[in-house]
Amino acid sequence: MMNNLTFSIDYQSLNKHHEELCGDYVDITQGTETGKVIVLSDGLGSGVKANILSTLCAKMISTMLAKSIPIEECIETMAHTLPVCKVRGLGYSTFTILHLKDDQTLEIINYDNPEAIVLRQGKAIKLSY
Repeated sequence: MMNNLTFSIDYQSLNKHHEELCGDYVDITQGTETGKVIVLSDGLGSGVKANILSTLCAKMISTMLAKSIPIEECIETMAHTLPVCKVRGLGYSTFTILHLKDDQTLEIINYDNPEAIVLRQGKAIKLSY
């Protein structure tokens, strides 16, 4: 099926003051049968630990989705794999998945991140969940 949608994908990481590494990581993968997968992962805190966990999280999700593993299985795997912060009670890495499917649909999956803001012609549109 021909896909007439156009997406502009851009990101910029900003390190915390006096930190060499960023705790956020973005991975973009083109699956053979699944369309494009974009994962934004945010390792809680900062520094090396946050960087390693966010990178690991994004790479694992992208790889699993690109190999057509069902999204439910990917999320369950990540939820059970990530260590939990004793202070915050959250996984050490949050993530948002944008799954641009070849059938011209976009699926957004959040795990402990703020809701996505989708703009169409400069205006925010309300998403249905």
